[in-house]
Amino acid sequence: MRLICGPMATISHPAFRILLEQFGGCDEYFTEMINAGTLLTGGQFESYYINPAPVPQKIVWQLTGHDAEHMVEAARRLCELPGIGLDLNMGCSAPDIYKYGAGIAWMLKDIEETRQMVRDVRAVVPQGKRLSVKLRLGDDNFTDDGFFSFTDMLAGEGVELLTLHPRTKKEKLVRSPRYAYCQQLAERYKGRVSIYLNGNVKDKASFENAVAACPDVAGVMISRAAVQKPWIFRELVGEAALREPHGPQEIDMLQLALDYIKNIQLYQPPEFWKTRLQRFFTYYAQNFKFSHYAQTQFINAHDIPDLESRLNDFFEKCPEERFQSIIDF
Repeated sequence: MRLICGPMATISHPAFRILLEQFGGCDEYFTEMINAGTLLTGGQFESYYINPAPVPQKIVWQLTGHDAEHMVEAARRLCELPGIGLDLNMGCSAPDIYKYGAGIAWMLKDIEETRQMVRDVRAVVPQGKRLSVKLRLGDDNFTDDGFFSFTDMLAGEGVELLTLHPRTKKEKLVRSPRYAYCQQLAERYKGRVSIYLNGNVKDKASFENAVAACPDVAGVMISRAAVQKPWIFRELVGEAALREPHGPQEIDMLQLALDYIKNIQLYQPPEFWKTRLQRFFTYYAQNFKFSHYAQTQFINAHDIPDLESRLNDFFEKCPEERFQSIIDF
């Protein structure tokens, strides 16, 4: 069973991967969405999006866009970079993404239009690189026949991996994911297309529940829970199973935060520092008993010196929160 860190806007960058690798890491890291058009026009920040540090061999480049020609040329360029392969995002349901014609919009367009885009992208993905698609169930009025016809099309066009977040376009995280569809895909394409499950895995119990529901999936993707607990992959597999340096048993949460801030400064442009840190510390704060207080303090920091001061102040007031233990099962 492979463990995968999912793509997250403002999170899936080198500083975050460095943090996860300190605790043993995982098998694959999907990047945040790379916009095809912006990549091709040489956007000023694109070099930051395509930095594969610190583990180039584990990177999966996730591509988004609304224009098929741009998708194909961007795919060609991304496949020249190190990494496992290319992933086409057909699952993002953020309104500004799908209204633009990207993300889940590719599931809602005429199937022949999407087929041609996938076929043309497949043609530029070289041997040795994997082509995958991350998707949802479709719109709220999806049918099983329509969903499986769509995945049959993807499999027929040479997609080697499907990552399914088994919710519809509008369904929020409060609704339980329909894991049965992940298992059905695994059975349908056994020996032809690998299936990864994505959704609601946040600890050992939920991981075991997901695997029990979908015993034939090839991997489990975790996103938000990995931001809150960067050591989650170690907790799932146990220290002895890790292939990478596994780090300490006890975590100094203050030092973890300070190191992360330094790596943000090293690997992200100054224009990104505030949003990247706010997003990370929103999840980080959930580790603490006084999580709301911690979150308010951290995300309202005016700048990095102020954030560092607030962190030190928090742990002076709440010293019992500073050290946390990893649970190795």
